[in-house]
Amino acid sequence: MKDVKRLMREGILEIEPYIPGKAIEDVRAELGLERIVKLASNENPLGPSPKAMEAMRKELKHVHLYPDGSCTALRQKIAGQLGIEEDMITLSNGADNVILLMGHAFVNQGDEVVIADPTFLVYETVTRLMGGRPVHVKLKQGVHDLDGMLKKVTPKTKLIFVCNPNNPTGTAVNRDELDDFVAALPDHTVMVLDEAYCEFVSMEDPPDALRYIKEGHNVIAFRTFSKMYGLAGLRLGYALGRRDLVAALARVREPFPVSRVAQAAALAALDDEAFKKRVLRNNEKGKAYLYKAFKTMGFDYFPTQTNFIFVDFERDSREVSDSLLGRGIIIRPGYLWGYSTYGRVSIGTMTENRMFIAALREILSGR
Repeated sequence: MKDVKRLMREGILEIEPYIPGKAIEDVRAELGLERIVKLASNENPLGPSPKAMEAMRKELKHVHLYPDGSCTALRQKIAGQLGIEEDMITLSNGADNVILLMGHAFVNQGDEVVIADPTFLVYETVTRLMGGRPVHVKLKQGVHDLDGMLKKVTPKTKLIFVCNPNNPTGTAVNRDELDDFVAALPDHTVMVLDEAYCEFVSMEDPPDALRYIKEGHNVIAFRTFSKMYGLAGLRLGYALGRRDLVAALARVREPFPVSRVAQAAALAALDDEAFKKRVLRNNEKGKAYLYKAFKTMGFDYFPTQTNFIFVDFERDSREVSDSLLGRGIIIRPGYLWGYSTYGRVSIGTMTENRMFIAALREILSGR
């Protein structure tokens, strides 16, 4: 047998494969369970909006035609809602793919990319794929250590990823902290602000990525339709930035990055304000319930600005996750990020939240 490693691109073997939350279908096949609650991937437990569902049904009859590669109508809609020009936006096949575009557009062999630890794994994956060198900075009490990240900037630093709110901790830096950070960055670096969970932020002074962009800073923010809008299965994300930075991303984008169905769904979802309010109400109610339950059990957790909670079970997270899995509850064990006793739990419907807590109490009691 030939050594396939000799055929691989240099640096591929240094990349750790992304481990997604276990699929419902896999759990059903493995364990033969009928009722399964997935609280592992921060999906919207209410599903897509009714308006998005209707738009998808109508668009199905056109799927024999290529989509609009520029996503013109959707870019115009987003631009109008955000108060920016449409050429300051580019769309792609999910936020993961937007991160890949960042690597293709900006990272050369030997460039450094500053990344928090832990944070979303795909930043490091893309950096290594492009031949760049990830530079890790530990979180400080679960939050990005912006001062520490700034100290790691060198003449070789090309990108700095700030996941705000952060995945997996759910924590966020405030406006003043990020304002100072952006002001201190040298011209040869680009700050990439991951705002996948921005619609859930409830803090009083959230950073204003659009202001950084309008002021002309080297800042690219990106967002997704997977979380608030419940369209994770369609894969749709978008980047916001200065025109020249966004133009660089557009140069390396696929010809038809977003399907017709996804574009139609997103256009409708952006108009469904009633649905977004329902999602936020459900999230706040679920958050309050889970906070109270965790406090009753004596568990610490990071106060979240997202639709998930990072909680300390005070025991091996793999064991807790496996025990929950046997009861049909899927969560993400924290050992994946170096937090051996923590778990990341998505906020579900109230029925799902109660099922999770009931199962967790059974595990704690040894039943």
